[in-house]
Amino acid sequence: MIERQWWWPVATQDELKRSGGQPLALRVLGERLVLWQGASGQASLLDDQCPHRGAKLSMGRVCGDALQCPYHGWRFGAGGQCLAIPAQPGFVPPASSAARNHELKAAHGLWWARLAQGAELPQDSELGDATGPRAGGESQPRGTSLGPPPLPILPERHLIYGPFDVATSAPRAVENFLDTAHFAYVHEGWLGDQAHPEVPPYEVQHTPDGRPLIAHYRAWQPRASASSQLGAWVEYRYEVLSPYAALLSKQGQGGGAQDSYVIWACPQTETSCRLWFAQYTTDAQTPAEELRDFQLAIFAQDQPILESQEPKALPVSGGEAMSAADRLSAAYRRYLKSCGIAYGVC
Repeated sequence: MIERQWWWPVATQDELKRSGGQPLALRVLGERLVLWQGASGQASLLDDQCPHRGAKLSMGRVCGDALQCPYHGWRFGAGGQCLAIPAQPGFVPPASSAARNHELKAAHGLWWARLAQGAELPQDSELGDATGPRAGGESQPRGTSLGPPPLPILPERHLIYGPFDVATSAPRAVENFLDTAHFAYVHEGWLGDQAHPEVPPYEVQHTPDGRPLIAHYRAWQPRASASSQLGAWVEYRYEVLSPYAALLSKQGQGGGAQDSYVIWACPQTETSCRLWFAQYTTDAQTPAEELRDFQLAIFAQDQPILESQEPKALPVSGGEAMSAADRLSAAYRRYLKSCGIAYGVC
């Protein structure tokens, strides 16, 4: 499964710090995982299953630089190696007693995981630059072998909202983030107005590695941001960062704060996902709580609509009607197919 080669956000770095040393139970691509941090500060991601009797390691506790199983007290190091079996104090556990370990990286204020193991990992000849060609002239999709998707230069002030657990597929959530035609109905009085539901003509372009983007999109919004009190014309820019991530940047007419928002989506199962939204803003005055409350209100309007959609997997091979207003959605679905994505789509 090619999705195992991609890097997935699994938790904010602050979330692990706030856990008080307790392991965090996660689910990615249907697999149960446990994220934990030892006394030395090293974070680790293991299968959430003790190799001894299958108990959840996330129900255990951190003891120094080891994760202790709640059932028989077996202890595992950051790399998954079994360090001790209390029932046999003098016994040196063999490699076969290890818990499976997964790659983990920190980026953009989040912890990222990749599940690929051994033969599933791409060979050196397949790598190349993250935004450049692979062997054979094809582009290497960002977010696969080289790490989490990179971001352009964005405003310094940075806030992360979430996680949000949503009962729909990750591609459905990302497509909603890219969709502008719903503003007038789902976000009426905030991002749209039913008196002006029209979507102006726009052009979908593509990055050198095939990711869809809209360089210019203009929309009228009654309240474009937390600091807005009056309606204004807003200039949007959309860019797909990876199959499960996208960036939008917007600025009101005549200047004002520049805001960029990123959706980071992690597929928990084929029909459920965990989301984070990151905001990068030049607004240095509005309190963080007010910025957060605005974004929580916007997503609270989106979530019930997202969870009502059927099928929950995103159709990428037809089956749903399209109009000219859906150019970006159509381009996103074609992009998923070109990346070989099969999880959360139909």
